[in-house]
Amino acid sequence: MKKILLVNQIDLSEMYSWLQDPEAGGINLFIGNVRNHAQEKAVVKLEFEGYKPMAMKEMEKLAAEAMEKWPIKKLLMVHALGSKQIGEPVVVIGTATAHRKDAFEASRFLIDELKNKVPIWKKEYFADQTVWVNAHP
Repeated sequence: MKKILLVNQIDLSEMYSWLQDPEAGGINLFIGNVRNHAQEKAVVKLEFEGYKPMAMKEMEKLAAEAMEKWPIKKLLMVHALGSKQIGEPVVVIGTATAHRKDAFEASRFLIDELKNKVPIWKKEYFADQTVWVNAHP
């Protein structure tokens, strides 16, 4: 079972609750937040944009690939779009598997490949300037 979303707000308790499965002894939940610095400058906020049809298609491909490689009971990939403040979650990757090793490996694969392949961009707001960058270099 999988859940793949592009959303305005991420509810972390909802994400964790959805991953619960009686057959899963290992649940790995990776949360990427807005940090207060980048490029040795203070970050004020970030803004995320994505090409939704292609982003969803790529996320679906990654989920299918992960589910072929690991015995995943539940898989979660969620990325926020829009304006985000310091400390807000912007990406959540979750896997529920029988054993922790599979959960860790699958989650690592998913976040790394999402950052490499999914068309999402961010605008970094600094005190002195604003810059568009690929959110996932």
